Amino acid sequence: MSLLKEDVEVLREVPIFASVELSKLKLLAFASQRLSFDPGQALCREGESGETAFVIIQGSADVSVKAGQSDIKVATVGRNDFIGDMAILCDMPRTATVTASDKCETLVIGKSQLMGLLRSFPDMSIAMMRVLATRLERTNRALAQVQRERDQLN
Repeated sequence: MSLLKEDVEVLREVPIFASVELSKLKLLAFASQRLSFDPGQALCREGESGETAFVIIQGSADVSVKAGQSDIKVATVGRNDFIGDMAILCDMPRTATVTASDKCETLVIGKSQLMGLLRSFPDMSIAMMRVLATRLERTNRALAQVQRERDQLN
């Protein structure tokens, strides 16, 4: 199977792209770039400008946020997860650091491609909102747990 066909298949498996026409997915795959990350290598860092988003093709990565002097792991992402989108959507610095926990193969999607799809496919925008709401809820739970653990130590 060619890399382009493989990339289209990967995109079809990502929930937010489920409503996108096959021809648009082919264009998105063609405009995207594959990048590999070694274990411990950052895909993106909290506070950086975000002009790209990532689809995890293979491997996994840890998502962490700064809390004072500590980094708190709030999630692990893997195959078919879509990350890095918040910085693009909100035109703000990245809200978390994502670090490969093992060899990680990604498909990198540029801001202009993502925004064009969101404008063209309202169902995709709704799916994106659901993903973001789920992440926020998960992050809130993780931070609340850390706070409970700190309170128990004091």
